[in-house]
Amino acid sequence: MLAGTPARVRLAPAASARWRAAQTARTLAATGAQVTLAVRNTAAGEKAAADITATTGNKDIHVARLDVSDRTSEDAFVQAWDGPLHLLINNAGIMATPELERTPDGWEMQLATNHLGHFALTTGLHDALAADGNARIVAVSSSGHLISPVVFDDLNFHYRPYDPLVAYGQSKTATVLFAVEASRRRAADGITANALMPGAIATNLQRHTGGLKTPPERRKSPQQGAATSVLLATSSQLEGIGGRYFEDCNEAIPVSDGNGWASGVAPYALDTANAERMWEESLRLVS
Repeated sequence: MLAGTPARVRLAPAASARWRAAQTARTLAATGAQVTLAVRNTAAGEKAAADITATTGNKDIHVARLDVSDRTSEDAFVQAWDGPLHLLINNAGIMATPELERTPDGWEMQLATNHLGHFALTTGLHDALAADGNARIVAVSSSGHLISPVVFDDLNFHYRPYDPLVAYGQSKTATVLFAVEASRRRAADGITANALMPGAIATNLQRHTGGLKTPPERRKSPQQGAATSVLLATSSQLEGIGGRYFEDCNEAIPVSDGNGWASGVAPYALDTANAERMWEESLRLVS
């Protein structure tokens, strides 16, 4: 779908997701897409961009600074963006930070990084996405969403004891709910959004959990982990389809028992009432 077009793609890889994001960017660059790597560490981003150009021959690879936990950084990125945006891949994330951390706005850091930052950025780029007329948003979630629904009465752990994995699970549920509501609200602008689980990939994302605990036979390489993101970004079979959650290049099966936090999608993550409430609460927080 992107091959032979001047499609503009933005990816936001955190350090923990850099290998998967780089592979996603490499695959899209190979189609001829203009790719912008939005990164906290621009030196690392420039190195990745040079490698992508060397392996694909695509010289239209750009690097811009972006920290999705920093509203000033987000605002600067949005203000600097010019022209339509065909594909937005919200890839940055953190996992199970051991101590309760908050942003200057008082947001719990995992919710801020994994959801609210992407929410603010995506709403800020709405006009650019709408200008494309057929834009897609790809939201990287996790099977970790099975750990916890969104606890609307205490999003930022002001009253309940902080639990690193519960906070992670809540933030990844919020990511799926964002895709559900974004597709509903932005359909008239030709914008669709889907969420995905990339798979268990050994990176420093798991540095706070003692490393990747997934059995070796269920682990993925960065290339395999990028496959579902690329599918959602490019497949003609998903034209006009949004508000869904995918894993292993297929739509996930609903599960109601947590399924050992291994696979499937929780009904609360696709619930339209939850999605609308999450959107309104996110708007309130970022306004």
